[in-house]
Amino acid sequence: MPSIDAAPADRLEALWSERVLANREQAERLRETQLPDFYAPVTAHFVADPRRTDEPALDVLRASARPDHVWLDIGAGAGRYALPLALAVREVVAVEPSAGMRRALQSGISEHGIDNIRMVAGTWPDAASQLGSLPAADVSLIAHVAYDIEPIWPFLAAMEAAARERCIAVLTDRSPASLADPLWPLVHGEARVPLPALPELLAIVRAHGRDTEVIRVERVSRVFETVPALAAYLRRQLFIAEGGAKDRRLLTLLPDLVAPDERGWTLAEQPEATTGIMTWMPSR
Repeated sequence: MPSIDAAPADRLEALWSERVLANREQAERLRETQLPDFYAPVTAHFVADPRRTDEPALDVLRASARPDHVWLDIGAGAGRYALPLALAVREVVAVEPSAGMRRALQSGISEHGIDNIRMVAGTWPDAASQLGSLPAADVSLIAHVAYDIEPIWPFLAAMEAAARERCIAVLTDRSPASLADPLWPLVHGEARVPLPALPELLAIVRAHGRDTEVIRVERVSRVFETVPALAAYLRRQLFIAEGGAKDRRLLTLLPDLVAPDERGWTLAEQPEATTGIMTWMPSR
Protein backbone atom coordinates (compact mmCIF):
# COMPACT_ATOMS: atom_id res chain seq x y z
CA MET A 1 0.00 0.00 0.00
CA PRO A 2 1.49 3.39 -0.92
CA SER A 3 2.29 5.78 1.92
CA ILE A 4 -0.02 8.70 2.65
CA ASP A 5 2.65 11.11 1.37
CA ALA A 6 2.65 9.38 -2.03
CA ALA A 7 -1.06 9.85 -2.67
CA PRO A 8 -2.31 12.69 -4.92
CA ALA A 9 -3.78 15.77 -3.29
CA ASP A 10 -7.38 15.11 -4.35
CA ARG A 11 -7.29 11.61 -2.85
CA LEU A 12 -5.83 12.90 0.42
CA GLU A 13 -8.48 15.62 0.60
CA ALA A 14 -11.22 13.05 -0.05
CA LEU A 15 -9.90 10.84 2.75
CA TRP A 16 -9.81 13.85 5.07
CA SER A 17 -13.42 14.72 4.22
CA GLU A 18 -14.55 11.13 4.72
CA ARG A 19 -13.06 11.08 8.23
CA VAL A 20 -14.57 14.44 9.19
CA LEU A 21 -18.01 13.51 7.88
CA ALA A 22 -17.95 10.06 9.53
CA ASN A 23 -16.92 11.67 12.84
CA ARG A 24 -19.73 14.22 12.50
CA GLU A 25 -22.35 11.62 11.56
CA GLN A 26 -21.45 9.53 14.59
CA ALA A 27 -21.73 12.53 16.91
CA GLU A 28 -25.12 13.51 15.46
CA ARG A 29 -26.43 9.95 15.73
CA LEU A 30 -25.50 9.60 19.41
CA ARG A 31 -25.93 13.20 20.51
CA GLU A 32 -28.15 13.82 23.55
CA THR A 33 -27.48 17.56 23.72
CA GLN A 34 -27.70 20.46 21.30
CA LEU A 35 -26.02 23.81 21.99
CA PRO A 36 -26.33 26.86 19.71
CA ASP A 37 -22.74 27.84 20.61
CA PHE A 38 -20.77 24.69 21.38
CA TYR A 39 -17.95 26.61 23.08
CA ALA A 40 -19.96 29.13 25.10
CA PRO A 41 -20.13 27.04 28.31
CA VAL A 42 -16.39 26.30 28.38
CA THR A 43 -14.66 29.47 27.25
CA ALA A 44 -12.81 29.63 30.57
CA HIS A 45 -10.86 26.50 29.60
CA PHE A 46 -9.34 28.40 26.67
CA VAL A 47 -8.21 31.48 28.62
CA ALA A 48 -4.49 31.63 29.38
CA ASP A 49 -1.98 34.17 30.67
CA PRO A 50 -0.51 35.97 27.63
CA ARG A 51 2.83 36.29 29.44
CA ARG A 52 3.13 32.58 30.26
CA THR A 53 6.44 30.86 29.60
CA ASP A 54 5.46 27.22 30.09
CA GLU A 55 4.10 26.34 26.64
CA PRO A 56 6.68 25.08 24.11
CA ALA A 57 4.47 25.70 21.06
CA LEU A 58 3.96 29.33 22.06
CA ASP A 59 7.72 29.75 22.48
CA VAL A 60 8.20 28.62 18.85
CA LEU A 61 5.57 31.09 17.63
CA ARG A 62 7.09 33.96 19.61
CA ALA A 63 10.50 33.22 18.12
CA SER A 64 9.14 33.79 14.60
CA ALA A 65 7.14 36.95 15.42
CA ARG A 66 8.54 40.38 14.53
CA PRO A 67 7.49 43.79 15.86
CA ASP A 68 6.44 44.95 12.38
CA HIS A 69 4.32 41.86 11.66
CA VAL A 70 0.57 41.55 11.26
CA TRP A 71 -0.61 38.07 12.25
CA LEU A 72 -3.95 36.57 11.25
CA ASP A 73 -5.18 34.12 13.91
CA ILE A 74 -7.94 32.02 12.36
CA GLY A 75 -10.18 30.47 14.98
CA ALA A 76 -8.59 32.62 17.66
CA GLY A 77 -10.93 31.43 20.40
CA ALA A 78 -10.43 33.19 23.72
CA GLY A 79 -7.02 34.42 22.62
CA ARG A 80 -4.75 31.64 23.79
CA TYR A 81 -2.28 32.68 21.08
CA ALA A 82 -3.72 35.99 19.89
CA LEU A 83 -3.08 37.70 23.23
CA PRO A 84 0.58 36.71 23.68
CA LEU A 85 1.36 37.30 20.00
CA ALA A 86 -0.16 40.78 20.23
CA LEU A 87 2.57 41.59 22.76
CA ALA A 88 5.19 40.72 20.14
CA VAL A 89 3.78 42.04 16.82
CA ARG A 90 2.22 45.20 15.41
CA GLU A 91 -1.29 43.78 15.10
CA VAL A 92 -3.23 40.52 15.44
CA VAL A 93 -6.39 40.03 13.41
CA ALA A 94 -8.46 37.47 15.32
CA VAL A 95 -11.12 35.63 13.31
CA GLU A 96 -13.59 33.79 15.55
CA PRO A 97 -17.13 32.53 14.82
CA SER A 98 -18.19 31.82 18.43
CA ALA A 99 -19.79 34.76 20.23
CA GLY A 100 -18.87 33.19 23.56
CA MET A 101 -15.23 32.96 22.57
CA ARG A 102 -15.20 36.53 21.29
CA ARG A 103 -16.56 37.73 24.64
CA ALA A 104 -13.81 35.84 26.44
CA LEU A 105 -11.22 37.33 24.08
CA GLN A 106 -12.56 40.82 24.70
CA SER A 107 -12.30 40.21 28.45
CA GLY A 108 -8.66 39.19 28.01
CA ILE A 109 -7.95 42.27 25.91
CA SER A 110 -9.41 44.50 28.61
CA GLU A 111 -7.80 42.65 31.51
CA HIS A 112 -4.30 42.79 30.04
CA GLY A 113 -4.53 46.22 28.44
CA ILE A 114 -3.85 44.96 24.92
CA ASP A 115 -5.01 47.34 22.21
CA ASN A 116 -3.65 45.87 18.96
CA ILE A 117 -6.09 42.99 18.37
CA ARG A 118 -8.81 43.43 15.76
CA MET A 119 -11.64 40.93 16.07
CA VAL A 120 -13.49 39.63 13.02
CA ALA A 121 -16.72 37.73 13.66
CA GLY A 122 -17.14 34.94 11.17
CA THR A 123 -16.23 31.48 9.95
CA TRP A 124 -13.19 30.94 7.77
CA PRO A 125 -12.85 31.11 4.80
CA ASP A 126 -15.99 33.26 4.41
CA ALA A 127 -14.58 35.78 6.90
CA ALA A 128 -11.71 36.53 4.50
CA SER A 129 -14.06 38.93 2.72
CA GLN A 130 -13.97 41.15 5.84
CA LEU A 131 -10.19 41.58 5.77
CA GLY A 132 -9.97 44.05 2.90
CA SER A 133 -7.34 43.71 0.19
CA LEU A 134 -5.43 40.43 0.27
CA PRO A 135 -2.91 39.49 1.44
CA ALA A 136 -3.96 41.23 4.66
CA ALA A 137 -1.34 39.80 7.02
CA ASP A 138 2.28 38.73 7.07
CA VAL A 139 1.49 35.40 8.75
CA SER A 140 -1.67 33.26 8.74
CA LEU A 141 -2.00 31.04 11.81
CA ILE A 142 -4.31 28.21 12.77
CA ALA A 143 -3.89 26.54 16.16
CA HIS A 144 -5.89 23.38 16.87
CA VAL A 145 -8.57 24.48 14.41
CA ALA A 146 -8.46 22.36 11.25
CA TYR A 147 -9.31 18.90 12.58
CA ASP A 148 -13.05 19.07 11.78
CA ILE A 149 -12.92 21.35 8.72
CA GLU A 150 -14.48 19.97 5.55
CA PRO A 151 -13.48 20.59 2.82
CA ILE A 152 -9.93 21.31 3.97
CA TRP A 153 -8.07 22.66 0.93
CA PRO A 154 -10.28 25.75 0.31
CA PHE A 155 -9.71 26.58 3.97
CA LEU A 156 -5.92 26.30 3.57
CA ALA A 157 -5.90 28.06 0.20
CA ALA A 158 -7.67 31.03 1.81
CA MET A 159 -5.00 31.02 4.52
CA GLU A 160 -2.38 31.30 1.80
CA ALA A 161 -4.23 34.09 0.00
CA ALA A 162 -4.31 36.11 3.23
CA ALA A 163 -0.59 35.75 4.05
CA ARG A 164 2.34 37.65 2.56
CA GLU A 165 5.16 35.65 4.12
CA ARG A 166 4.06 32.29 5.53
CA CYS A 167 1.37 30.07 6.94
CA ILE A 168 1.64 28.27 10.27
CA ALA A 169 -0.47 25.40 11.60
CA VAL A 170 -0.20 24.19 15.19
CA LEU A 171 -1.73 20.73 15.47
CA THR A 172 -1.26 17.52 17.38
CA ASP A 173 -0.82 14.00 15.99
CA ARG A 174 -4.29 13.28 17.40
CA SER A 175 -7.05 15.85 17.74
CA PRO A 176 -7.45 17.35 21.24
CA ALA A 177 -10.88 15.71 21.47
CA SER A 178 -9.15 12.31 21.39
CA LEU A 179 -8.68 12.65 25.16
CA ALA A 180 -12.21 11.26 25.49
CA ASP A 181 -11.83 8.55 22.82
CA PRO A 182 -11.11 5.69 25.28
CA LEU A 183 -14.45 6.38 26.96
CA TRP A 184 -16.57 6.03 23.81
CA PRO A 185 -16.76 2.20 23.86
CA LEU A 186 -17.49 2.27 27.61
CA VAL A 187 -20.28 4.85 27.35
CA HIS A 188 -21.64 4.41 23.81
CA GLY A 189 -20.65 0.82 23.05
CA GLU A 190 -18.66 1.79 19.96
CA ALA A 191 -15.26 3.27 19.16
CA ARG A 192 -14.97 6.93 18.26
CA VAL A 193 -14.27 7.68 14.60
CA PRO A 194 -10.99 9.65 14.86
CA LEU A 195 -10.61 13.03 13.24
CA PRO A 196 -7.67 13.67 10.91
CA ALA A 197 -4.80 15.59 12.45
CA LEU A 198 -1.23 16.76 11.82
CA PRO A 199 0.04 13.83 9.69
CA GLU A 200 -2.89 14.11 7.28
CA LEU A 201 -2.68 17.90 7.05
CA LEU A 202 1.05 17.73 6.41
CA ALA A 203 0.52 15.22 3.60
CA ILE A 204 -2.11 17.42 1.94
CA VAL A 205 0.03 20.56 2.04
CA ARG A 206 3.01 18.66 0.63
CA ALA A 207 0.84 17.08 -2.08
CA HIS A 208 0.07 20.61 -3.26
CA GLY A 209 3.78 21.15 -3.80
CA ARG A 210 4.55 23.23 -0.73
CA ASP A 211 7.84 22.88 1.10
CA THR A 212 7.13 22.45 4.79
CA GLU A 213 9.06 22.70 8.02
CA VAL A 214 7.76 20.98 11.15
CA ILE A 215 9.03 21.62 14.66
CA ARG A 216 7.76 19.09 17.18
CA VAL A 217 7.39 19.96 20.84
CA GLU A 218 5.93 18.35 23.92
CA ARG A 219 2.16 18.36 24.03
CA VAL A 220 0.79 20.15 27.09
CA SER A 221 -1.81 17.81 28.58
CA ARG A 222 -5.29 19.10 29.41
CA VAL A 223 -5.71 19.37 33.19
CA PHE A 224 -8.82 20.38 35.15
CA GLU A 225 -9.06 21.98 38.57
CA THR A 226 -11.59 19.45 39.85
CA VAL A 227 -12.96 16.04 38.93
CA PRO A 228 -16.43 17.56 38.26
CA ALA A 229 -14.81 19.98 35.80
CA LEU A 230 -13.14 17.04 34.04
CA ALA A 231 -16.46 15.19 34.01
CA ALA A 232 -18.16 18.22 32.42
CA TYR A 233 -15.52 18.30 29.67
CA LEU A 234 -15.89 14.57 28.98
CA ARG A 235 -19.68 14.89 28.97
CA ARG A 236 -19.39 17.46 26.19
CA GLN A 237 -16.93 15.36 24.17
CA LEU A 238 -19.24 12.37 24.48
CA PHE A 239 -22.32 14.48 23.60
CA ILE A 240 -24.27 13.10 26.55
CA ALA A 241 -26.81 14.89 28.73
CA GLU A 242 -26.13 15.49 32.39
CA GLY A 243 -28.21 13.18 34.56
CA GLY A 244 -29.00 10.68 31.81
CA ALA A 245 -28.25 6.95 31.78
CA LYS A 246 -24.99 7.38 29.88
CA ASP A 247 -23.93 10.19 32.19
CA ARG A 248 -24.52 7.94 35.19
CA ARG A 249 -22.37 5.30 33.50
CA LEU A 250 -19.63 7.87 32.95
CA LEU A 251 -19.69 9.02 36.58
CA THR A 252 -19.55 5.40 37.77
CA LEU A 253 -16.47 4.74 35.64
CA LEU A 254 -14.67 8.00 36.32
CA PRO A 255 -13.11 7.32 39.76
CA ASP A 256 -11.06 4.46 38.26
CA LEU A 257 -9.96 6.54 35.26
CA VAL A 258 -8.82 9.86 36.74
CA ALA A 259 -5.43 10.72 38.19
CA PRO A 260 -4.17 13.73 40.17
CA ASP A 261 -1.70 16.09 38.52
CA GLU A 262 0.26 18.87 40.20
CA ARG A 263 -2.02 21.26 38.30
CA GLY A 264 -5.27 19.43 38.99
CA TRP A 265 -6.95 16.32 37.56
CA THR A 266 -6.76 14.48 34.25
CA LEU A 267 -7.32 11.00 32.81
CA ALA A 268 -4.74 8.47 33.98
CA GLU A 269 -4.30 7.03 30.48
CA GLN A 270 -4.26 9.37 27.51
CA PRO A 271 -3.59 8.80 23.79
CA GLU A 272 0.04 9.59 23.05
CA ALA A 273 0.61 12.63 20.85
CA THR A 274 3.04 15.44 20.23
CA THR A 275 2.39 18.96 19.00
CA GLY A 276 3.79 20.03 15.65
CA ILE A 277 4.28 23.59 14.41
CA MET A 278 4.12 23.33 10.61
CA THR A 279 5.27 26.25 8.47
CA TRP A 280 4.99 26.70 4.72
CA MET A 281 5.21 29.52 2.20
CA PRO A 282 2.10 30.63 0.31
CA SER A 283 2.03 29.91 -3.41
CA ARG A 284 1.42 32.95 -5.59
